[in-house]
Amino acid sequence: MLHINNEGNLDLVSQNGSVIWSANSTKKVQSPILQLLDSGNLVLRDENDQDPEKFLWQSFDYPCDTLLPGMKLGWDLRTGLERRVAAWKNWDDPSPGDFSWGISIQGVPQVMMWRGSIEFYRGGPWTGLGFSGAPELKTNPLFEFEFVSNEDEVYYSFNLTNKSMISRVVMNQTMVTRQRYIWIEEAKSWRLYASVPRDNCDSYSVCGPNANCIIGDSPVCQCLTGFEPKSQQSWDMMDWTQGCKLTEKLSCNDTSKDGFMNFSGLKYPDTSHSWVNVSMNLNQCREECLKNCSCKAYANSDVRGEGSGCLMWFSELQDIRQFSGGGGQDVYIRMKISAIGGRGHNMKIAVIFIILASVIVVSLVLYFIGKRIINFRAKYTKKKSLVEKHDDEGDKEDLELPIFDLATIVKATGDFSFSNKLGEGGFGTVYMGTLADGQQIAVKRLSQSSGQGLNEFKNEVILIAKLQHRNLVKLLGCCIQGEEKMLVYEYMPNKSLDSFIFDHAKSKVLDWSKRFNIICGVARGLLYLHQDSRLRIIHRDLKASNVLLDSELNPKISDFGMAKTFGGDQTEGNTNRVVGTYGYMAPEYAIHGLFSVKSDVFSFGVLLLEIVSGKKNRGFSQSKNYINLIGHAWILWKENRPLELIDPCMENSCDVSEALRCIHISLLCVQQNPDDRPTMSNVVVMLGSDGPLPQPKEPAFLTEKYSFEADSCSKQISSSTNEISVTMLEPR
Repeated sequence: MLHINNEGNLDLVSQNGSVIWSANSTKKVQSPILQLLDSGNLVLRDENDQDPEKFLWQSFDYPCDTLLPGMKLGWDLRTGLERRVAAWKNWDDPSPGDFSWGISIQGVPQVMMWRGSIEFYRGGPWTGLGFSGAPELKTNPLFEFEFVSNEDEVYYSFNLTNKSMISRVVMNQTMVTRQRYIWIEEAKSWRLYASVPRDNCDSYSVCGPNANCIIGDSPVCQCLTGFEPKSQQSWDMMDWTQGCKLTEKLSCNDTSKDGFMNFSGLKYPDTSHSWVNVSMNLNQCREECLKNCSCKAYANSDVRGEGSGCLMWFSELQDIRQFSGGGGQDVYIRMKISAIGGRGHNMKIAVIFIILASVIVVSLVLYFIGKRIINFRAKYTKKKSLVEKHDDEGDKEDLELPIFDLATIVKATGDFSFSNKLGEGGFGTVYMGTLADGQQIAVKRLSQSSGQGLNEFKNEVILIAKLQHRNLVKLLGCCIQGEEKMLVYEYMPNKSLDSFIFDHAKSKVLDWSKRFNIICGVARGLLYLHQDSRLRIIHRDLKASNVLLDSELNPKISDFGMAKTFGGDQTEGNTNRVVGTYGYMAPEYAIHGLFSVKSDVFSFGVLLLEIVSGKKNRGFSQSKNYINLIGHAWILWKENRPLELIDPCMENSCDVSEALRCIHISLLCVQQNPDDRPTMSNVVVMLGSDGPLPQPKEPAFLTEKYSFEADSCSKQISSSTNEISVTMLEPR
């Protein structure tokens, strides 16, 4: 019970009278009262005190995983109290996990998220309008934001402009995200308003020092102008951790040779080693920075209006990203005047070149148009031979990806030795290899004897080279030399998911928490493909063998040879060439060739059932009925026996309510009608919350036999049946 003792202190007392916990109020009063305020704050105060805001103790000073309106995130510098929000360990264990959110007061204060003691995401310093790394945090009709930094306190808080609205910010350990929810009264559910990290550039210092992370660029990391990679070899291998260095070193003996280049639209670098003066203007800030050779950059500390205040950095510039659409701030970075001048000179040359090129184009345009018309027929009839004779250098230019020479791959894989073979499919063979610097790689080698795979090879390279997400496998480069065409990936030491969940011995390694982490990771990866990447991408071959596991069993979606891209508002397509894996293909796709984001949702639903049950959908059968895993799950659901679906090897580790929720979500994903299936954004929200779910409708009982027979005379069907890579099967 909660007890207020004679000294006015709040205690939590056990049945035997011992004190388990105490609020330890420093002030003793005679008339203490305990109140739960409308804000959700549980407060202890003196009934005789006329100030209703004067508390002896308040629960808002000790947040758990949730930040409510009016709560302070940050520090009381007078007492040393830190108010930090920490995620629950998991859905039903409220003890704090290692994922937390607070304010770092080292250097200039900034909002930060940590995994343990490691920086995970940085919202950046307050700019007067919002946090530098959160351009979406701006004036809006729903929220009012406040940031206070003085000698007594440093904190952030938010309030609702509409008091009838309900909102909360929650740290989610399982999905490693901070999520803001709004309560929708009509739907009686929480709706996700925003979440961070938003993309790969939100990962702390993903590009290393003095580099800029630009979503949409390939590669995503770019050295700032005036800088070059510290290790060109590592940079070419897409290892950006060492970052960049100045192309021309600074000379502290003669600062007159130094200047500053303006970079616009940036997230302010890490301010842990920064200094601020709110009374200085930008010109004074520049002069002060120029005097100190250790000063690397400067900017306005307050960007409102024309800007004011001075913010200076005294270490390498960490965790920079580029914002578009008016987001981000101006940062003035120190470098040699010659480097700045060279940039201006190059720009002049570029302008002159553009003018000259325009004149030439205007002069020759009629010539080229005429030539194209004359050669059109010949070019059309020879198109196939031209494609086949496309030289290696042309392929390399199209792919825009680091190129490995054949000798390097041969040496890394031991001349493609059998001992390094990881698997084989219709595409070819996958080998493990080790580069000269010790980095392990996986090499996917296109079979020279196969007539299939060249288009899939190019498709996979072009697509995945532009994708950057923690739950997508990283493509390091490719090799095109003669008849050899290979993809070089990061090596996944735990191979594919199917090697665990369908193996009686190894399946015990994946307890429920690991399986649920895999489920959420695959969901986030698909959401990125469908919604957050530059193009909407339909994977079309999501299955257990195409989900790879890294050393910590984190999932990464692989194999984009069958993927399709959509542009603009396009959401579905049609094809006469159905590709994929029976057992995972949605019925509308397998039978009619109709594919959409909902096709991938269906495949995810099947995969979810397989992860929970440890059984394959394809080849699953009951002694009495020829039915697949989907049908079996539906029968158990209708008979109120879904617990029987859970893999027996997880009986000691399984969170039953979480597993039942996953089964429920999987049945929503495999419903017959694509319109009834949720989107992946809905799925991610459902996995991360405990709100009510709609009842699933009858799923599509699509068996292998039915898939092969349906419309077999009018459709070209290709599928993947193996456990490692793409297999192409052509009907007779």
